[in-house]
Amino acid sequence: MAAKPKLHYFNGRGRMESVRWLLAAAGVEYEEQLFETAEEFENLIKGGKLMYERVPMVEIDGMKMVETRAILRYIAAKYNLYGKDLKEQVLIDMYVEGMRDLYDIIMFSPLSLPEEKEETLRFILEKATDRFLPVYEKVLKDHGKNYLVGNQLSWADIHLFELILMIEECKSDVLLTFPKLQEFKARVSKLPRIQKFLQPGSQRKPPMDDASLKVATNIFKLAKGMFIKHGTTIVGEL
Repeated sequence: MAAKPKLHYFNGRGRMESVRWLLAAAGVEYEEQLFETAEEFENLIKGGKLMYERVPMVEIDGMKMVETRAILRYIAAKYNLYGKDLKEQVLIDMYVEGMRDLYDIIMFSPLSLPEEKEETLRFILEKATDRFLPVYEKVLKDHGKNYLVGNQLSWADIHLFELILMIEECKSDVLLTFPKLQEFKARVSKLPRIQKFLQPGSQRKPPMDDASLKVATNIFKLAKGMFIKHGTTIVGEL
């Protein structure tokens, strides 16, 4: 029996959460080795396991994989969540890469200063409702299918579902004017593997609170005010 994938990260969402979502959608059980201090992270680096000396890192199929998109692309391809041909794979990549800007903005928003909180929230919701969600609403409306690519569940659908939940944590009724995305969310949430991952007690991580933010900033040497907006991109690493 093949060993379960092992995920190396801190005990929070960050960039590893998309990996957790994709493995859950594929029905793959995995283990987590979570570090809680900067010293534990440094020991992982000193052990020579981390290319570029950063995480996420996933041990899978005899490899120690780093770089989030490389990890996700491998998992998607391995578990038939990456389209049936090159054209579908390009579409999946386009949709996923398009989501990355908004995903990162939300992920790094806890690093905004207290006086920036309202502006940051407005910025997130403006980008979500004016630029990003309309794209996926139109895709679903134009082709009339259940999923973004090829009418079968793909990495792009899982990433979009995760992103929708993240935006709804900022504003619960954000999908009010996006009927196709409402249908999409309801459809994906009913998939048995997704239902299981949404249940309390799963390996899904909660939104970052003050305690987990403090742990992350200590491990990765981050500081409040590192949330720097450049159009739809930000500077930072988590």
